[in-house]
Amino acid sequence: MKGNFYRLKGRHVSVTLLVLTLTTIFLWAWEKNPFVTTLQSAQEQFNFHTSEFVVDAPKGPSFDSLTPNEHVQETDSNPTRSEESQIPEKEFDASNFTNSVVLETEDGDADRKPSSKIKDCNYSKGRWVADSRRPLYSGFECKQWLSEMWACRLTQRTDFSFEGYRWQPENCKMLEFERSVFLRRMQDRTIAFIGDSLGRQQFQSLLCMASGGEWREDIENVGKEYGLVKARGAIRPDGWAYRFSNTNTTILYYWSASLADLEPLNTTDKATDVAMHLDRAPAFMRRFLHRFDVLVLNTGHHWNRGKITGNRWVMYVNGKPLKDRKLLEIGNAKNFTVHSVARWLDSQLPSHPRLKAFFRTISPRHFRNGDWNTGGNCDNTTPLTGGSEISQDESSDPVIAAAVKGTNITLLDITALSELRDEGHISRYSVKATTGVNDCLHWCLPGIPDTWNELLIAQV
Repeated sequence: MKGNFYRLKGRHVSVTLLVLTLTTIFLWAWEKNPFVTTLQSAQEQFNFHTSEFVVDAPKGPSFDSLTPNEHVQETDSNPTRSEESQIPEKEFDASNFTNSVVLETEDGDADRKPSSKIKDCNYSKGRWVADSRRPLYSGFECKQWLSEMWACRLTQRTDFSFEGYRWQPENCKMLEFERSVFLRRMQDRTIAFIGDSLGRQQFQSLLCMASGGEWREDIENVGKEYGLVKARGAIRPDGWAYRFSNTNTTILYYWSASLADLEPLNTTDKATDVAMHLDRAPAFMRRFLHRFDVLVLNTGHHWNRGKITGNRWVMYVNGKPLKDRKLLEIGNAKNFTVHSVARWLDSQLPSHPRLKAFFRTISPRHFRNGDWNTGGNCDNTTPLTGGSEISQDESSDPVIAAAVKGTNITLLDITALSELRDEGHISRYSVKATTGVNDCLHWCLPGIPDTWNELLIAQV
């Protein structure tokens, strides 16, 4: 009986040793080549789950003022002053600027990186690649935010191949834009665009991206909180502000084409001259800066003599009319203003540690065989006829690059990559089929400004 007991015990030990041996071999093989992950694609391994961030859409208040898609002529879309002269000569040298960003993640988002932590990552250096998943929203359906004059799907245009491309930076990995993830990351935050009508396009683009181009009753008009209401006798308000109520995410735009502070010299006279304070940031920015978490500035196309004269802007410095003839030259005045605004904003950043500030470079114009008023056009509809890749390290907008160099303001460099996309402009197409009018400054939406926002989001 005792012998049988020892025989059974010996067999039990042998089986135990065999199991331990096989388990050790299995664990060693798993470490070398985990077969479960080999069944997934590279993209599946890289992406993270986003279902936890899905935003519900309860009903909210109705809008009580003009929405940003109202079809009204902007100051910078007036046929007599709609397009601007070429970028003026630059007085300042940008000298080998490189946009280097290292992404910082919050404690709770360490595993949700919108882009890789690659040293010297230059988002403006890369190539356009075809992507069948584009566009990010429908040009037919985003009527809540998208201006009719920029919704090329509503015009006579029949070729929309320009919508099917995305920008791929050379040394920066960017996740595919997910609106629920974006809104979750921007919870309790405010994103502000301050600039000209190209800034307004970027604003509308982001609203369409964040809403998926779908009608949303849970988005609240909060323009009154920022004084953005249509004044009596005005064509439109000075801007718009909307809040996604589920995440308390606010996206706003304020019109400031030159980024100089504008002050009517006689508030009782509609035809009065306007003091253009080159050394003073816009009052709106100074008043509400403490409420912003992300700020995107832009300027450029209003800096020409026709715009300044037409708007009755009179240049001021130190609270007095400018007498310095050298500084009165358009290129020098622009440089002075851009540097003044950048220096002021940079000086404010230590007092606003949550604020991430960007200065977007100029959006290129593509008039061919003339200018806006001399028969110029941009009739090309074939994507990337001038190439698909940008290999330069320096910015194609040395004025803005020089202004932010040495500051804590990030350069949102979109000039060179947008230069390759001449087929994406409004061109000769319009809802009313107006003949002889070509808009080779503004972009079709969906379109190139969506890419600007993807680059912005990757660096926030």
